[in-house]
Amino acid sequence: MDSIRIQGGIALQGKVRVQGSKNASLPVLAATLLVGEESLIRNCPRIADVYSMISLLKSLGCSVHWQKRGIAVDSSQVRRAEMPKDAVKGMRSSLCLLGALIARCSEVVMEHPGGCVIGERPIDLHLSALRQMGVEFTEEEGCLRAVSDRLHGADIALPFPSVGATENIVLAGVMAEGDTVLEGAAMEPEVSALCLFLQRCGAWIEGVGTDRLVIHGGRRLYGTDFTVPADRIVAGTYLFGCIGAGGNVLLEQAPEEEMRSVLEAAEQMGGRVYASREGIYVQAPARPAAIELVTAPYPGFPTDLQSVVLAVETRGKGRSRIRERIFENRFRVVEELEKMGALVEADSPESVLVHGVETLQGAHVEARELRGGAALVVAGLMAEGETFVGGCPYIYRGYENIGRDFRELGARVASV
Repeated sequence: MDSIRIQGGIALQGKVRVQGSKNASLPVLAATLLVGEESLIRNCPRIADVYSMISLLKSLGCSVHWQKRGIAVDSSQVRRAEMPKDAVKGMRSSLCLLGALIARCSEVVMEHPGGCVIGERPIDLHLSALRQMGVEFTEEEGCLRAVSDRLHGADIALPFPSVGATENIVLAGVMAEGDTVLEGAAMEPEVSALCLFLQRCGAWIEGVGTDRLVIHGGRRLYGTDFTVPADRIVAGTYLFGCIGAGGNVLLEQAPEEEMRSVLEAAEQMGGRVYASREGIYVQAPARPAAIELVTAPYPGFPTDLQSVVLAVETRGKGRSRIRERIFENRFRVVEELEKMGALVEADSPESVLVHGVETLQGAHVEARELRGGAALVVAGLMAEGETFVGGCPYIYRGYENIGRDFRELGARVASV
């Protein structure tokens, strides 16, 4: 379905299970290329990006079957390392196959990857790091060709903790000759999940969860059974959705340890948050309190939830300042929120001031990227009257069924 219809003004009540992590599933699925045996990946979300990754793996020669228990991937027959152009252009995360395919096949041909339009997202950090590990890159008719006769370890220092570059270095490093020492590594939980999967396959990686990784390469990897952790961004979306729409919600299996900065922001906005073995319980305030928010690499506040907080603060008490330090185009959602009566002004090239209003009004709005689309759904829950959110294929890249989940919490949401 291309659109979501929302009847707003209903407080959320009840509980909802949080799906598996999109940002952990994709690199773990890419890592199955290195195993050469069957692995079972449990708790993968049924989202568009996972289906696209499965199609890519099949095109490379993998046997992939989605079972009740999870996704079974057997990469023993992989021979080719050229990815279909259409699939690569449509999914930024296909880039994480670069390190894995270089390690497996010694040669890769791919289009420059696509994805959401939220910023430049250059791949120079990926290429620079892999060059240090013995990979040569050339441009051929708009395609990127990577070749390595001998992949070797290296001492690499990232100037910015890029999640994608870190994952590519890890994927290449576990199969390279010798040790790779990575300084300035991204510390996001999704990187740790990738490392944990590889460790269970027999890899030796030290420093997991820190900004310094030591990857001891050249060990044989074996198939394993791995469960993808819950999605902290989906959990945060529903948590802030409750703070904006009102009510009380239990987020089952939400990963509290990975959401410290998110829970701190929720409390600053007036939410009462409690964590237990079941998950995270949130009680909404009568109206969100204003906040000063700055996005940052993990363990800072995640850029993927900035748009949702911005949407919630359009009904906040007073003035909020939101500063985006990761992607320069995250504020594209502002234009759509203004159609609903939001008052947002640019404060600088990287920050906005959000002046809270009493009510938002339902409107026809258009999602232009994944997280901004989810923010518009949250805004619709808060608004008076009906809201129609178009461009929903963007949202389905990261949310199994955002309408179903909010319906379980009592919202009136339908796909149209």
